[in-house]
Amino acid sequence: MSDLPAESPSNAPEWSVSELSQALKRTVEEAYGYVRVRGEISGYRGPVASGHAYFALKDEGAKIDAVVWKGTLARLKTRPEEGMEVIAHGRLTTFPGKSSYQIVIDRLEPAGLGALMALLEERRRKFAAEGLFDEARKKPLPYLPQVIGVVTSPTGAVIRDILHRLSDRFPRRVVVWPVRVQGETSAAEVAAAIAGFGALAPGGPIPRPDVLIVARGGGSLEDLWSFNEEVVVRAAAACPIPLISAVGHETDWTLIDHVADRRAPTPTGAAEMAVPVRADLLADLADLGGRLTASTLRHIERRRSDLRNLARGLPGAEALLATPRQRLDLTAGRLTQALILNARRHQQRFDALSRRLLACSPRARLEIGRARLASLAERLAPRLLAREAHIGRERLQTLFSRLSAVAQTRTHRRRDALTRLATLLEAYSYQGVLKRGFALVRDGGDRPVRDVETARAAGLLDIQFADGRVRVRSEDGPPAPPSRPAMRRTRPGTDVPQKGLFD
Repeated sequence: MSDLPAESPSNAPEWSVSELSQALKRTVEEAYGYVRVRGEISGYRGPVASGHAYFALKDEGAKIDAVVWKGTLARLKTRPEEGMEVIAHGRLTTFPGKSSYQIVIDRLEPAGLGALMALLEERRRKFAAEGLFDEARKKPLPYLPQVIGVVTSPTGAVIRDILHRLSDRFPRRVVVWPVRVQGETSAAEVAAAIAGFGALAPGGPIPRPDVLIVARGGGSLEDLWSFNEEVVVRAAAACPIPLISAVGHETDWTLIDHVADRRAPTPTGAAEMAVPVRADLLADLADLGGRLTASTLRHIERRRSDLRNLARGLPGAEALLATPRQRLDLTAGRLTQALILNARRHQQRFDALSRRLLACSPRARLEIGRARLASLAERLAPRLLAREAHIGRERLQTLFSRLSAVAQTRTHRRRDALTRLATLLEAYSYQGVLKRGFALVRDGGDRPVRDVETARAAGLLDIQFADGRVRVRSEDGPPAPPSRPAMRRTRPGTDVPQKGLFD
């Protein structure tokens, strides 16, 4: 193998990177100098910490970086806004640190809304006219959801921020539906995720969320354009689950923010809207428990004080029992007479029932019924055919048997009632009293003797026991000693007559 010929030396000058960058910078600045550029502002996020503002100007085919220094930004009459179409006045230069060229703007003039902003405004008016942005159709968020659904990219920082914030405030179960949040298929995936969460059945294998968060980090208008698509807006409007929109930063607005039930400035703010602070709830619960205990104790003490005050106004036991005790003594004195009257009333009632029973004798009514049946049979016999006569005879026989059974049943019932009344009468009669060991004392004129004086004056007494009568003669003399200790003593010199049996 032959050796390759050595390269011939070149007389081109050798540049360092810095020298070449500076040469390009001078060439661009000298060739173009001061220019006017028309384009749409993209990627504007306001001034950075140093006060300078960085963004880009773009049209349908190209894009150029732009910068406004701090001093110039303060003097601008037209403030830059995302999506605004402007005419920028400035110097064209390069930035060696990135090997890129840029325009340093010193004046801005509005040139009308950009194409994207015009389309966005047209869609906004359309959906507003349909009522999709009305506050009346928006649903309230649950106070403490059990399950939270999140529609976002599974690899970005958004889902980590949401999970971290939920863990700090009140840990809940989170179900993530992974989607692309930027690109051609992003809008369709987000709309399908929202509809999929809404179609979950309660109690199914995949729990249905109580609240839904649609989240994405910040970006330019083009980056967030998926959330301005009609399919996403209509899916959010039709979602039966309360929905929180957390797309972009606080200064970013998309159409899903208008149709959502709540808009969060950031994904972290959406997590704060979804759940309360658990520590605050525990503190409030402890405070309410303490207030409830204190209120209960105060209520008990107030009731105890009221009870003591009421107890002082109550009468004593003697005062309460005086009237019932007197009423009892009066009633006991009237009991004997009441028993006699009660026995007489029952006797009168028994006599009335006896007369009614004799007037409605089942046997007499049975005889009358038989006579009526015989008379009806004689009247009906000539008019009936042989077969009908036979059938009628059987029916009469059946009716007669049923009537006899009814008469016997009523006779037994009347007899039982009569027996009960007789037993009641016997219980209330004075013979029942005699059977319990009492005696009825009468004088010679068959009048009841009710006291000792009457017995001494009568001389001859008739004493009736339960099993017969005995005649005795009364004699004056000292009273016989009692056969058993007296239950009640009387004071000396006081003679209390004994009442009769029916007094």
